[in-house]
Amino acid sequence: MSKRAVLEVIALDVEDAVAARAGGADRLELVTDMAADGLTPPVRTVAAVREAVGIPLRVMLRLADGFAAGDVERLVAVAGELRAAGAEEFVLGFLRADGEADAEGGVDGDVDLPALERVVEALEGCRWTFHRAIDRAADRDALRKQLADQPGLDTYLTAGSPAGVDDGLPTLLAEAARRGEPGYEQQLLVGGGLRLDHVPRLLAAGIDGFHIGGAARPDGWDGPVSAEAVAQWRRLLDGT
Repeated sequence: MSKRAVLEVIALDVEDAVAARAGGADRLELVTDMAADGLTPPVRTVAAVREAVGIPLRVMLRLADGFAAGDVERLVAVAGELRAAGAEEFVLGFLRADGEADAEGGVDGDVDLPALERVVEALEGCRWTFHRAIDRAADRDALRKQLADQPGLDTYLTAGSPAGVDDGLPTLLAEAARRGEPGYEQQLLVGGGLRLDHVPRLLAAGIDGFHIGGAARPDGWDGPVSAEAVAQWRRLLDGT
């Protein structure tokens, strides 16, 4: 590949962030409560991590388990607090889940465009990732095209399937082949059951974004990020 692949590591705290940076991570996704698949971290954690490491940091905007937006105005307020603490990049994504069609005919599993646009407006152009809600979308192609012109959206975090990369690999390869088409300009950041043995095929397809969480933690989510585990991924991505 002509450019270095992005390696993003999930961090829960300063210790994780420092280890991920030492191992060669390019970027962090900062969350709390992985039992709920990652929620918005406390403002004090964001400020501490921002002070401890200089690599890019994307902060989760997700207040409860699931992919419904919930209290949108609370999300907007939290986004403002996080920005004041030094956050400049974010991770978000909302699907409809109320069982009712909206004015445009949207139903469960469709992107919740009003909620998303309200939060994105509050980010005022900050860069952001649409997270694995895309893997639960009723129609991921339609979702991409709906969001094609959203300010700041530059990445989709996806396994290609709710079940993970093993099942989603054909979808990931097909979407990689469409990069540059309307709705497919954003970077594919592959994560969710991602293993080292997946990497060569993904790289060969031109995919240049990789996201790891548990794979960076030899002792599981109860243990910290391991700099050496991250470095193993870094070496493979760099071909060294």
